[in-house]
Parts: sequence; C-alpha cells; structure tokens
Amino acid sequence: MRFENKSIIVTGAGSGIGRAAALQFASEGGSVICADKTEGADQTARMIADAGGTAKAIRIDAGNEDDVIKTVALACAEFGGLDVMFANAGISGGMANIFDTDVSLITEVLRVNLIGPYLAIKHAAPKIAERAAQNQTGGAIVLTASVAGIRSGAGSPAYSASKAGVINLAKTAAQQLAGSNVRVNAICPGLTETGMTKPTFDYAREAGKIDRVGRLNPLRRGAQPEELAKVALFLASDDASYVNGQAIAVDGGLSSSHPVTKQEYGRTAV
Repeated sequence: MRFENKSIIVTGAGSGIGRAAALQFASEGGSVICADKTEGADQTARMIADAGGTAKAIRIDAGNEDDVIKTVALACAEFGGLDVMFANAGISGGMANIFDTDVSLITEVLRVNLIGPYLAIKHAAPKIAERAAQNQTGGAIVLTASVAGIRSGAGSPAYSASKAGVINLAKTAAQQLAGSNVRVNAICPGLTETGMTKPTFDYAREAGKIDRVGRLNPLRRGAQPEELAKVALFLASDDASYVNGQAIAVDGGLSSSHPVTKQEYGRTAV
C-alpha cells in the first residue's frame, strides 16, 4: 500500500500504460484522478470503483493549459491536495519522414507530447511541494517519454523530437525544483501494446507473426502496459526516494546497444 492516503493524477488514463498505472495506483491505496480526452477515463474510474478503490474521471486535452489547471484543482478539491502527477498522455503523429511531415502535424505532436508534460509540471509541482511540506514527505512527477527520444530508429521525426524534449524536461525540472522535495523522472517505453500500437500487434497476430514483434530487443518481445506501469509506480513511490532527474529505459534492452551483428545464444548469427 505504497500510495495509501496519496492523491494522484494520471493523464492518458483511458487506455494502455495510463490505465494500467491508474489501476495499480488505486490497488495500492491511492486516490486517482483519471484524466483522458476519451470516455476511457470514465471506464477506468469505474474499474477502480468496482475493485473498491477511489477515483474520479475528467475529460481533458492534456496540452491545453486550462484543462490541466482544472485537473489539478479537481485533485485538490476531491482529495485534499496532490502527491503524484503521472503525465502520460501522448499521440504518435504517424510515421512520415521530415520532408513529408506537415508543420501543423509536428506542431500538434509537440503540443500534446511536450507542452502537455510541461504544463503538468508547471501546475502540479507547486501543489505537490505544498503537500510535501505539510506532511514532511516527498512528492513525485513522472513523465512518459520514449526510447524514440533517446536515439533514432524508434519513431517518426515529430514523435522522436517530442519525446527527446520530455527527457530533457524531466532533467531540467528536477533541477528547478531543487529544495522542494519533489522529484521528477521519466520512463522511456520501448514497443508496448497500447491503443497507439494496437494495429501493429493485431496485424502480427492475424498474420501469425506475433513472435516477430519486438524481435530487435534482447528479450525478443513487446511489452505489456502493466510492465511499464510498474516502473512508473516505482518512480512515483518512496522506493525511489533518491532517484531524481532520470530517464529510465524500459525497452527489453533495445537501447542498450548500437547496431551490431546480431548475437544468438551459443553462436554468432551472420
């Protein structure tokens, strides 16, 4: 029960990593604001309530400042303050290359994927710091970045640029919150089965090629949302009380290497 008596916001809580995290936060005693632009937020909140947990749903655009302000205000009104912000909401923006990407598309990707976490920090951090001072405990902000933000090869230019920004935002925010007892970290998921990647996984299953999904990482598989949520919860919990300003890759080992000749157990593949 690491989050007993804790007030938590999860954006992008309507599906995938966000839903898995919201369910796990609640199962460990947290009171959760489930924020999403879709009705999935309501569904996640109902799932938590049906399991005996505490949750409220709100429909928001994570890249809209007024919506973020409303979400933080809701957490404070319903749960007496705020302890954890998991800024997870994001969009893919397709797979177009630099020369075929319309400026309006990259602007929208940056608005949701980078400005969204920026707004989450801007408006959540003061409330988390206030609560931390009152309770003489620490608070946490966790951002969802991506392995695509670490280096090329895991996403489109627009998506990759936005997630690289999230990684640096976590580091910069950790420094600017020095002395507040609010930690800021990011997770960098590899290929994970979420609403964003569902078509890829569905196609692979229908074609009998699910064993090829994630084959480029040493674990030779894609991830499930719950696996990413567990790392987000670790970073949000007191278990990670001395982890700050970090971007943790959760990718089956994909980002551990530059391209090399593939190694197979017991032999070298050509």
